[in-house]
Formats: sequence, structure tokens, C-alpha cells
Amino acid sequence: MATEAMTAPSRDGAADLIYALARSDGSIAHDYVQTPALIEGAQSARNLADAVHYLCVLHGRLPSVVDLAAMKAGADGKSGWLHEAAVAFALERTYLMQLVVAVGPVPSTPGQADCEAAVVGQHHALEMLARSERRGCAIGAAVGLVLDWAAVRPILDAAAVRFGLSVAERRLPSDEETRAFIDRIADSYAVERAMMFGVQQLLVQHRGLWDLLEARSAARQQG
Repeated sequence: MATEAMTAPSRDGAADLIYALARSDGSIAHDYVQTPALIEGAQSARNLADAVHYLCVLHGRLPSVVDLAAMKAGADGKSGWLHEAAVAFALERTYLMQLVVAVGPVPSTPGQADCEAAVVGQHHALEMLARSERRGCAIGAAVGLVLDWAAVRPILDAAAVRFGLSVAERRLPSDEETRAFIDRIADSYAVERAMMFGVQQLLVQHRGLWDLLEARSAARQQG
């Protein structure tokens, strides 16, 4: 019985656990993401430009977290959810690049070089996570990115509206597709835990980014 408990996936459902984690620990729960100052008011143009540039440092390079997970997944990465997510995130990356051009230079902020170095480090951490040999870890990171992008995208769209760019269509997999994929892949306790770890670590890096952007906004106001 103990062996069965350790090898079987959670009775609560892996998708339910992962979605709950994204809600509690993801970007949607970060104070800076929820503050009106990010998208409204006198400082919003600089705040949005800052967010766009640093999101590009984190996710604008190839291959993406989703690309790496798809590569590691073999046949599963060439069709189905991972393939759909990789194609859709490529479009998101194109949108991000267009926004970088539209918003102009990175807003001048004290400690600029250190900030960029920190986010480059975050990018490397995500790349290592997505290259993990632990079965389920890279897929968890990809799932975490897709789920958390639901909170990131409205900020990109606000930047598009603010700087005169058309809002791009959203094509990432639906919740129904994502939930079905998670529950299919998480076929053992070990894989479920690895996926949860991948999601959690992706969310940690996103929270770290919002912490940095919040600090940069405060520094600009003090300056």
C-alpha cells in the first residue's frame, strides 16, 4: 500500500494542484502586477517600458522554455500540447520584440547594469530548469510559463495600447487543453512532483522579476 501511495499521482489531480500553485505563487499574486501605477498614471509609460524590456531579456531569446521542453519530450514535443504551446509562444515572443521597439529605450534607472545582469542570470536559471534530466521537470516549467503568461499578457497588451501597437491575438493552449495534458503526463507521483517543481521554479523567477521591476519603479520615483 505504501508503494502504491508513492507511485500513484495525487488523488486531488495534478492539474488542480498546479493551477492552485499558479494562482497562489504566480505573477497574478504579486503586488506590483496588481498596482494601478504599473499601467496607469504619470509613471506608467516608464513602468510599462521597463516591464517589456526585462520580460524580453527573460523570455525573448531562443530557444524558449517551451521549446526546450518540447525538444526533450521527443514524440510528445512534435504534436499535441507541447507543440501547440511552442508555436504559440513563438508568436508571443514576436509580439514582445515588437513591443520592445515600440516602447523605446530602457527607462534610465539607478543600478541599470546590475539589474540587467540579474535578469540574464534568471534566464540562465530557467534554461537550466528546462534542460533538466528529471522526467517532468522541463514540462512543468513549460506549463508554468503558459499558465503565468495569463497574468503577464494583460501588461503587454496595456503597453501595446499605450504605445500605439495593435494588440496581438492570444493563441496559447486553452485551460481545458492544458489541464488534460497535465493529467495525462503526471502518470506517477514522481512525475507529478517533478512537474510541480518545474512550475514552482518558473514562478519563483517571475516573482523575482516583478520584485526587481517594483524596486526599479521606486528608484525612479525617488530620483
